[in-house]
Amino acid sequence: MTTRVPMMSLYDETCFECSKLITKKYSTSFSLGIKTFDKSFRYPIYAIYGFVRYADEIVDTFHGYNQQQLISRFEEETFKAIRERISTNPVIQSFQQVVNRFEIDHELIRAFLRSMEMDLDNKAYDKDSYQTYIYGSAEVIGMMCLRVFTNDDTLYQALVPKARSLGAAFQKINFLRDVKADYTERGRTYFPGIDFNNFTERDKLAIEAEIKHDFDEAFEGIKCLPAGTRLGVYIAYIYYLQLFKKISYTPANVILQKRIRVSDARKMSLYIKAVLQQKLNVI
Repeated sequence: MTTRVPMMSLYDETCFECSKLITKKYSTSFSLGIKTFDKSFRYPIYAIYGFVRYADEIVDTFHGYNQQQLISRFEEETFKAIRERISTNPVIQSFQQVVNRFEIDHELIRAFLRSMEMDLDNKAYDKDSYQTYIYGSAEVIGMMCLRVFTNDDTLYQALVPKARSLGAAFQKINFLRDVKADYTERGRTYFPGIDFNNFTERDKLAIEAEIKHDFDEAFEGIKCLPAGTRLGVYIAYIYYLQLFKKISYTPANVILQKRIRVSDARKMSLYIKAVLQQKLNVI
């Protein structure tokens, strides 16, 4: 017993560090934002990101393998770990600790994994399946993070619609950014009623209006977040807002030809500006 606690502590820390490494490797935008959180929030958010990132990898990257079997096994291992409070998979181990510690609703996890499975079968989404996918793949992630950010249930419930809007905005921007890969390489069409063989400026403007509404709703929620999390979420928000602006300025036919991105230099300038805004208390 005298050696178990420190050894488990080392194992747990290593697992969270694995999730941190995954976040840094896959997303410079989110990594920079998480760095500004109070220390107590960083590992939990890394754990959530690592978990959802690897689930997404199963359906997007592991071609040539039985992806349905892999995602089903991933789900089984996840809920078994949540029940038993232990896993030998570092990503699942850190995630289950966050789920149990912050009492994250298991239905949010199931909704997320259902959306991942939808990518294995769905190639074109109608209005209902599009909304279902957006909710499970993005909105519930905002809700998981919000549960970590606040232990005040009244505040949590008040901010849930805003967290969902932010997740939805991020996902829809990802769809526009990744149209070339999703449509030409994976054969997926997320936006209902859109024919990417004849993608018009009118189509693009309609999608952008939807995203702008989500962004406007989300910003109101960011201003109400606890101080130890507000800057980090705001940084992710302005990164995606900048990406959204670049996409808005890009003609519809160009969107189909290349992936739009924000340069690392521009991200750093936005980061510095956000930190100054925080210090001046203008966020």
